[in-house]
Amino acid sequence: MVTKTLIAAKDYLQAGIHIGAKYKSEGMRRFIFKKRSDRLKVLDIGTIDERIRIASRFIATFNTEKIAVVSQKEYGREPIKKFAEVTGARAIYGRYIPGTMTNPQMKGFFEPDLVIITDTTNDRQALEEAARQHSIIVAMCSTDNGTEFVDLIIPCNNKGKKSLALVYWLLAREILKAKGQKKEKPFNLKVEDFESKQKGKESENLMQNK
Repeated sequence: MVTKTLIAAKDYLQAGIHIGAKYKSEGMRRFIFKKRSDRLKVLDIGTIDERIRIASRFIATFNTEKIAVVSQKEYGREPIKKFAEVTGARAIYGRYIPGTMTNPQMKGFFEPDLVIITDTTNDRQALEEAARQHSIIVAMCSTDNGTEFVDLIIPCNNKGKKSLALVYWLLAREILKAKGQKKEKPFNLKVEDFESKQKGKESENLMQNK
């Protein structure tokens, strides 16, 4: 029996959630569906949907006050802020200050049980600190991202603002649903509420790695 996707496949496609980079890492090889004529790798929509579903249910088992969600990406700032606002997690955005998760003497020190990483390349410092503290790590990975230290991979386009907004919107919605909060307080937010207001070309989704 085929499981119905969380949203219509066309909505995933319109957000460009399946568009990867021109390069692939060894850890992401298994998630690549095909390669386009322009060499961009393509992720499978069904797999992305399944992984978001699995990640949501898993994250929902944690106390959200002990969850950190991280993004140095400009396009990731608004999505993680909105995600944190809705779920009760802590958003760490912009420049990541070394020691945030490892130095108890530091202002703003936070020792999370689970860390959600937006990009394992851009958020490398946070990734390494989370691993050092033995926090569980869930990470959004494009085809070129390294997967070292990651406990649960969400394959997706983590460069485009529409894609990032969609992933965080779905995670927030499904986490609240899993926690049984959706019926008590209807989830009325739209994907657009999670989208970065930063102006820029959405073609950044298709950036070449140099």
